[in-house]
Amino acid sequence: MAAWRDGTRDDPIPCREADAGLFEITARDGRGRLGKLHTQHGILETPALLPVINPNIRTIEPREMWDRYGIGALITNSYIIWKHEHLKEMAISEGVHSLLNFPGVIMSDSGTFQSYIYGDVEVGVEEIVQFQCSIGVDIATMLDVFSRPDMDEKEVAQCVEETIQRAPASLDAAGSTMLNGPIQGGLFKHLRTESAQKMGQLDFSVHPIGGIVPVMERHMYKDYAKIMLSSIPHLPPNRPVHMFGCGHPMLFPMSIALGADLFDSAAYALFARDGRLLTPWGTQKIAKLVEWPERMPCVSSVTPSEVREMAEKERTALLARYNLEVTLAELDRCKQAIRDGTIWRLAERRSHQHPALREAFLWLSTSPHNAKFDLKNLEELVLDDRDAAKDTDHPAGKWEDAWNWIVKAQESPRKGGEPWGGEDTIVRPHIISAQNTLKSRWRPREKSQRGDDSVLIAYGTSGPWRERLSDLMLRLEHHCPGLEVMIHTPIGLLPYSLEDLNPFTHIDGPKWLWRRKPLTLQVRQELKQYGMDNRQIIMVDMLGDGIQARAIHALAQNGVLDGISEANTQLSDSKDRSYSLLSLRRRHVGDKMALLMNLNHKWISTLLEESSFVVNRLGRVKNVLLSDGTHIVSPRLTDGGLSLTNDGAVAIHNYRNVPIPTGFEQPSSETLSDLGPAWVVVNVDAEPFVRQGRNVFHGFILACDSWISPGDTCLIVNQSGELLGHGISNGTVRDMETFQKGVSVKTRGGIKE
Repeated sequence: MAAWRDGTRDDPIPCREADAGLFEITARDGRGRLGKLHTQHGILETPALLPVINPNIRTIEPREMWDRYGIGALITNSYIIWKHEHLKEMAISEGVHSLLNFPGVIMSDSGTFQSYIYGDVEVGVEEIVQFQCSIGVDIATMLDVFSRPDMDEKEVAQCVEETIQRAPASLDAAGSTMLNGPIQGGLFKHLRTESAQKMGQLDFSVHPIGGIVPVMERHMYKDYAKIMLSSIPHLPPNRPVHMFGCGHPMLFPMSIALGADLFDSAAYALFARDGRLLTPWGTQKIAKLVEWPERMPCVSSVTPSEVREMAEKERTALLARYNLEVTLAELDRCKQAIRDGTIWRLAERRSHQHPALREAFLWLSTSPHNAKFDLKNLEELVLDDRDAAKDTDHPAGKWEDAWNWIVKAQESPRKGGEPWGGEDTIVRPHIISAQNTLKSRWRPREKSQRGDDSVLIAYGTSGPWRERLSDLMLRLEHHCPGLEVMIHTPIGLLPYSLEDLNPFTHIDGPKWLWRRKPLTLQVRQELKQYGMDNRQIIMVDMLGDGIQARAIHALAQNGVLDGISEANTQLSDSKDRSYSLLSLRRRHVGDKMALLMNLNHKWISTLLEESSFVVNRLGRVKNVLLSDGTHIVSPRLTDGGLSLTNDGAVAIHNYRNVPIPTGFEQPSSETLSDLGPAWVVVNVDAEPFVRQGRNVFHGFILACDSWISPGDTCLIVNQSGELLGHGISNGTVRDMETFQKGVSVKTRGGIKE
């Protein structure tokens, strides 16, 4: 579309006929995602706000929303149109787009909310869907049964069952029109899950999460989060999720981080009539304002006091525009946060701006299985706010699968620094994901060499640690090669071999954060994850000069270097020095291949046995070469990851010792380590394009391994298991199973025949 000029914007271009109704993901950050919904009235980019338009009361004209604000979709109530004869006649004869004077996507509600407000509605299940189709809406809504928070379990179960029973007839009535399949279930987790599972099995296009308006009105944001986590993980990921009735910008970051794609709002107008302003941190009355909470374009030339003096209609219209602009601005922040990989951090910041929202965020992110660091202050806060220890609905209990659903969708490592945000930092999902990967895939050396009964813990300063420890590591590699050296970071212990791995090495925080001396009990608990809890713990402060002398002295005192002085650890022999350096580099690359490509340590050792390295002027490895000169991987400096070459993909492809996947088996709770990069099996139509280095698109995938995650290195094969190429996964198993449009694997290299 052309940019808005002279007060107008071009009408949308219909999507390709073959794409009608399809949804694709263009970018993601965990469960937060940017997408495109393809319709006959344009391609709607998500997350999107659909302003509610009452055909009888238009505070802001729909055409202005399209032209001035770039809004691509709105929602109106088909029941109101159906009930008012003059609106009904015009909608049937000219279409709803003409009735509202809006060229973009129009979704319609069915009257369910009216039944909640006023009681029953006098329209049939099939009749209301047929009416919506007859007036040309892009997305219709079936007449579901609203479940209120005050209903008991039996009553809510009846609402869920009745909605499910109405679904097939509603879909038949909709024909080719996209139809909303609302999820009900009140505050009962199992009923929400049942509703999502059964509605998800039917051919709906969008899934609204219904029954949340009274929850939001009462600031029951923890229950709001529970509703999301009991519903969305059980819905097909290739369908947008619509938070029905959610339009307050304060809830956008958390909702989007949990997988919401669409929002609708009448709040921009309703609050304006009451003289209230929406902000990302709550609501404020204009009656008490001297300055604007946020200076939006529509009020740039007026003050709150001047607005108070306006006539009611003019004041309401201006405040509605203000509310709409604030809401759209927060939505844009969320979109950019997804692109930047910071949507959870934005939700984290917003959580501090309302006590009920903070309670919800703590429930989401703080769980006993995460609380393994120094969390005294956080523990007190959690217990005060929600008595987490007694919360049987906590993610660490029966909600653990939902929490894992969030964590397993995270991409790690990722570029950029990790700003310290207090103790919340250590429970960010992508950090939990990085920790889980480290715990499940990294292994200490086998115990057969000097020092194998001890662990050296280096602490006291942030990276880069290579500058401080490189000479020490050469000495230790020669004199006590069995000794494991770990770096103490604010988010956990990190093996020295992975010393540049994000996010561990890129925590941006105050100096005291790194200066804290770790507690021995705390360290031992972490070492237990690697089977090293019985080893002797030796700590050394890296701050200041003389780190080598301090470390050697500590090791000598504790018997690791018994009888060896600091001077005697110097490597004067160039052969000894070269051998130690080569060994450290092989450990560095090998541990990364195990961690980031899920390969077996012993197999890697064999592969790298005669390897050599191309290094930059600072001594960092640029390329890894096998004994015959084959270039297999290149360490990345930006995030500490690895880039695989075509020859490396061939070598790793030959490593596979498990059957080729034949479907889309869901991830199990078992640790699937040492199995190699996940395989993605494509059909014959995609094969020649992958060999040319083209991306793999959804719809061409026949199977993939269950342990694949966004951002993972993967191998692309045909049905016979023949290697076609390699790339970076853009989704989960369920994504690859369900999506029919969009990029599934970003191919990094094709293998010629």
